[in-house]
Amino acid sequence: MDGLNNSVVSEFVLLGLSSSWETKVFLMLTFSLIYLGIILGNLFIFFLVIFDSHLHSPMYFFLANLSFIDMEVASTTVPKMIGDLLNEYKIISFQGCMTQICFIHIMGGVEMVLLIAMAFDRYMAICKPPHYLNIMNPKICVSFVITGWVIGVIHAMSQFAFIINLPFCGPNEVDSFYCDFPRIIKLACTDGVKFEFIIAANSGFMSMGTFFLLILSYVFILVTVWKRASGDISKAFVTLSSHITVVVLFFTPCMFLYVWPFPTSSIDKYLFIADFAITSILNPIIYTLRNKDIKVSVK
Repeated sequence: MDGLNNSVVSEFVLLGLSSSWETKVFLMLTFSLIYLGIILGNLFIFFLVIFDSHLHSPMYFFLANLSFIDMEVASTTVPKMIGDLLNEYKIISFQGCMTQICFIHIMGGVEMVLLIAMAFDRYMAICKPPHYLNIMNPKICVSFVITGWVIGVIHAMSQFAFIINLPFCGPNEVDSFYCDFPRIIKLACTDGVKFEFIIAANSGFMSMGTFFLLILSYVFILVTVWKRASGDISKAFVTLSSHITVVVLFFTPCMFLYVWPFPTSSIDKYLFIADFAITSILNPIIYTLRNKDIKVSVK
């Protein structure tokens, strides 16, 4: 943590989303409702899975963990964004900025592994039903979650180790409402090209690689069902549609944020909203509306 002491900059100024007072009030009310929906919706799924014995299966175990992660990711950025909308000076300390970055990437890494676990669970349930319960036992499910946290920490710290030692000696305005590696690197008093490459190689490759792995896995499941069912894949597609929707919603903004992570425009902050605010509130809705077991439990 020596890098903290070597930096002249002790705080960053977040420029936020808008300079218009009317727009700020509208955004504050909108995102307050969105954040309330994120917390209530994901808490609902989380406790429904815990207390309903009919949902004590691997898929819903992963879904409960996904709901928990969605709440954590949103809580890392959205409350401060709402509070800053009505503040003229939006300040975040250097330590607070670094902490926010770490939490965003840890939670993002965990969510990617959980989505992989859910895809593997669907593969075993649909393509290998006789072996499903033996393979997807509680020990394996817990191992997936622990692996997600380990990968999330490694993913975040492998980038953080480079950033924390960068010299920040002058500019401190971040054209966003949150801290993230791409924007912070641009403020460092050094040539950030190699660090930009590290971020693209790490977060960008991880996002794109995981996305295509998941899409290919779902295509493989559908092709397998199509061969077995003589072309009828409607039931399998309905089962997988919620998973595919969540994967597309989560990874599309991620790839634009980190595969080309150093844009000249401010579009990345709006992509972040789509990724970590809109997706977090849509996940409970998608899984509730498109899942028969959840509907039965709700009733």
